[in-house]
Amino acid sequence: MNDETQIYNIEDFDDKNVEKILEDVYYALEDRGYNPIKQLVGYILSGDPGYISSHLEARRKITSVDRSKILEVILRKYLKDV
Repeated sequence: MNDETQIYNIEDFDDKNVEKILEDVYYALEDRGYNPIKQLVGYILSGDPGYISSHLEARRKITSVDRSKILEVILRKYLKDV
């Protein structure tokens, strides 16, 4: 048994949740024959959910997350390796 206090970081949980949503949406778009990167960029830049297919609930999933949070997670993941 560990007697030390564990620190729970909500930001890590949020990031993992957003990453999972992005993976799900990517797969759904790819499954439908779309270019997932171009569709996601279109959505992030415009805010128009029409860029995201409703296949496998991708549109519902992506619109459940604020677009600024999506960008934050993408940048954090990319820049942590720099």
